[in-house]
Amino acid sequence: MRTFDNTRAESYLVADIEVVRWEQFGLGDAMPFSAMWYTVPPGSTSPTDCHPELELSVVLSGSATVTVDSSVAVVNAGGAILIESDERHSVHNHSDEPVLVFSAYWMPGDEHVGAEATEAMAHV
Repeated sequence: MRTFDNTRAESYLVADIEVVRWEQFGLGDAMPFSAMWYTVPPGSTSPTDCHPELELSVVLSGSATVTVDSSVAVVNAGGAILIESDERHSVHNHSDEPVLVFSAYWMPGDEHVGAEATEAMAHV
């Protein structure tokens, strides 16, 4: 078993959004996806992003207002959103507490991801 602690990992800022990428943990090809945590401070908005990967974002704490293209959704702690390939998206924090998000992302059509996820779920 390995554990990962976002509060002790190396982070960097994108605007005022603190980002912790999982590449620093030396997992190489052990994971079928890439991952990161990011924190959106109160009153802030992440820069608009758009990329070819699918992205599954889970709000760990706080309440995020997520804009994807022209759609807007409020995602509270424990909720998640799947962002499709090439959708423009940003995360807004209209609350008084930081929003912490965990995101896993991968290229669409990657059979390795699907097979790994199916096999992992068989052992749960």
